Formats: sequence, C-alpha cells, structure tokens
Amino acid sequence: MLSVAGLTLSRGERRLFRGLSFEVAAGEAVALTGANGAGKTSLLRAVAGFIRPDAGTVGFNGLEPGEARATGLHWLGHLDGLKPARRAREELTFQAKWFGADADGIAAAIDVLALEPLLDLEVRKLSAGQRRRLAFARLIAAPRPLWLLDEPFSPLDARWREVMGLILQAHLDKGGAVLAAVHDPLPVPARALDIGGGGR
Repeated sequence: MLSVAGLTLSRGERRLFRGLSFEVAAGEAVALTGANGAGKTSLLRAVAGFIRPDAGTVGFNGLEPGEARATGLHWLGHLDGLKPARRAREELTFQAKWFGADADGIAAAIDVLALEPLLDLEVRKLSAGQRRRLAFARLIAAPRPLWLLDEPFSPLDARWREVMGLILQAHLDKGGAVLAAVHDPLPVPARALDIGGGGR
C-alpha cells in the first residue's frame, strides 16, 4: 500500500535521516519509534505530501501520488485542526463531508466514538481526550485505506485506548494500513520501525 525508498529528510540545517526505505502492506500497522527529534513527525508529513524530502520516493501501490494523497489517506497529527468556536456537531459535519462522508458514515462515527453527548458543546469546551475522539471521527465517517497517525492516543484514558485498539484492528481487518509515530505501543499488533536518534 505504501513504499518508501531511499528517503532523506532534513530540518533546517540538520539531517534527520538518510536513505530510509520501508513498505507498509495492506492489513499492516507500522509503529515509528525513535528519540524526540528523530524525524517521526517529519516522515509522516513527507508521506502525506506536506513537505518535500531531500531525496528518495514515496509510492502508493502504483497510484499517482497526488491522487493517492487526495483520496486514499487520512492524516491525524498533534494538532487536531478543530475550530474552537464551532460546536462539535458543526465541526464533525464539516470535516467529515470535506473527506466525502455521507450521513450514514457520520452517524456511524458518532455511535462508535460515543460523541452524541458532546455534539452541542463548543469545541473549546471539550477535554483533550474528547477533542481527539472528535478529530478521529472523520477517519471512521469517511473510510480511507491508509491512516497516518502522530501520537494518536496520547490524550486518551485507558478505556478509550482500548476502544481505539478495536477501531484500528477493524480498519486493518478490512485491508487498511496504519503508519503511526509513537512513544507508547499501539493497541494493536504492529511492526516497529526505529528511525533512531536524529541528527545523523
């Protein structure tokens, strides 16, 4: 589903890593590990097309990269991208429809993530964990095969980490794939990819 070959990335004058190659298959979760500053977030952003690598290629199973990124992946970063002044219902509807969700998909996300009690609240009144669930809803409402996740579960308590594990496993069971930057283990079986300590 994803093939990275010979990728070299820098941040400013500092080289993060050189010549990184790996693949992520359908049905597979890969956990990016490494020290703070190693380039885990930068790698995800390069796969998503937000930054240009110094060298190397990112391929999507033969699809044109622009098309694959526009229709085939979800990105969930540290910043949730939610507008604080909007009510949760408005924000969920806007984001989900932007990614192509229909009413049934939105209803499914609300149900799976138990968002109904939050929908009439302004986003700024939600806790960090509630905001993360709201941000995650678009991944369920508008399914796409590749999920790029940056420390996705850090604001969540044990109960919701367990629920998210079930959601991730269901995604993988349907042939989806996950590439996630983590400090703590993912709540699903995952292959670790250590990109080291940075600054090489």
